[in-house]
Amino acid sequence: MGMNVRTLCLSILYFQEATGYEIRKLSTEGRFSHFVDASFGSIYPALGRLEQDGLVTSREETQIGKPARKIFSITEAGRQTFIEELNQPPSQDVFRSEFLMIGMCAELVDAPRIAAAIETRLGQLDAELEHITSVLEDCEHPGTRWVCEYGLHCISSSKDYLTKNRARLEAIAEQAAAARDAAE
Repeated sequence: MGMNVRTLCLSILYFQEATGYEIRKLSTEGRFSHFVDASFGSIYPALGRLEQDGLVTSREETQIGKPARKIFSITEAGRQTFIEELNQPPSQDVFRSEFLMIGMCAELVDAPRIAAAIETRLGQLDAELEHITSVLEDCEHPGTRWVCEYGLHCISSSKDYLTKNRARLEAIAEQAAAARDAAE
């Protein structure tokens, strides 16, 4: 079956109580954003179903001058469900890359656009490295540290390969452009 948004919500609540907003932020741009593809619109329905199923509970917390906050907590049944899901074999990781599509078709793209695509991808990799490093800075949890270090290794390897081999990709575009110019 694979892990889904429900599993992601349970994982966050396993570690801490949280509001829907906090869960949404952690799962889309925070330290839990690398595990399951969760959209902003999928978090609240998943929390509602988890609450109906007795896997999480919620309570209202009043705030002076602001609307009440709904804080979610995992139940014992939710903890057991989460642990059972963790003990299932993982699905194949999903990796999609528009950059790699451009690279595969480099002979159809002009050389300056290939160079710009490479620079964009290097910038994205740097941003990912910075994000993971920031999670790692104050992290005492051994499993989270291991995952962050694995992520840093994978992204650093990707950046290293791209930096060392960018000229090969740029040459494909340049050679194709030269062949097109010669044919005209």
